[in-house]
Amino acid sequence: MSIEKMIHLHPDVGQDLNEALATAARHSMLCSLFCTSCADACLAEEMDMRQCVRTCMDCADICSATAHLAVRRTGQNVELLRAQLEICIKACETCAAECGKHDHEHCKLCATMCRECADDCRKALATVH
Repeated sequence: MSIEKMIHLHPDVGQDLNEALATAARHSMLCSLFCTSCADACLAEEMDMRQCVRTCMDCADICSATAHLAVRRTGQNVELLRAQLEICIKACETCAAECGKHDHEHCKLCATMCRECADDCRKALATVH
């Protein structure tokens, strides 16, 4: 299964798949799951991880919304999609910075995923006009 194939099957897409946007959608979805899992793992840590939990959960919600908006092609709202990609970049950068403060392996992995997602959203943003 691939999100690219699903998007390509949309009647309004035709040959205008926008690979960068499809990649951003897929990685935003994954990042949402990574952030949710990291937040849950942070809750189990003995130290105070409240700020990391909050940052991860905020990022998870924003990434999830980004994935949803990125795959919708009927009556696309370019202005809203661009704004969503921009806020996803900011949320991922913020989460990567917060998780980067901790030595927990789950935080390190989450920070890596957030940086990758931010990069993918930047690439997609350049293609959305």
